[in-house]
Amino acid sequence: MTDWQHFTFDTLPVSPWRNGGGETREIVSYPPGKSDFDWRVSIATIAQDGPFSAFPGVDRSITLLSGDGVHLQALPDINHALTTPGEPFSFSGDIALSARLAGSVTTDFNVMTRRTVCAARVVPVRETLYLSHEKGGVIYVISGIWQRQDGTLIRAGEGIYWSELAQHRREPLTLKPVERVDGCLLLWASMISPEHVSVP
Repeated sequence: MTDWQHFTFDTLPVSPWRNGGGETREIVSYPPGKSDFDWRVSIATIAQDGPFSAFPGVDRSITLLSGDGVHLQALPDINHALTTPGEPFSFSGDIALSARLAGSVTTDFNVMTRRTVCAARVVPVRETLYLSHEKGGVIYVISGIWQRQDGTLIRAGEGIYWSELAQHRREPLTLKPVERVDGCLLLWASMISPEHVSVP
């Protein structure tokens, strides 16, 4: 990976879940080719109620992209309704959650980070976004049309990812909405060092 990498939802590789409850489209896993990832970003389609796998030592963030959402539960620690698109929810991968559909099939943006290596900051963005040389990350457009500084348009269902292998980018990345701001929404997942995470 040597630059800002463009992707679309439809071209991401699909992995059906073994329990038949959904499927995962992986955007990026770092380092490339390692099953024991430092960080991983994907889009999941949830088609039926069921458990989430536990990932010891991993922190997770999930954000609703489309559909009615899911109710996440692991009592007494977690009881959360993920029903508003673009609102991230973070939890420990040490916990095995159960997910109950709030209605129809949903799609969700998922970020996983190895706790001892890095952390993720996932932010919804509606206004112009400026990115420079970061550790790594992903941008995914939920709605609207966005424009890069070179004029390239990024539409809903498209995104950009990058990693720390990309040390020789020619310029920072700028994305600005080209429609009404209230009609444009993207997710920005930025990988940061664990010590930069604020504790409530």
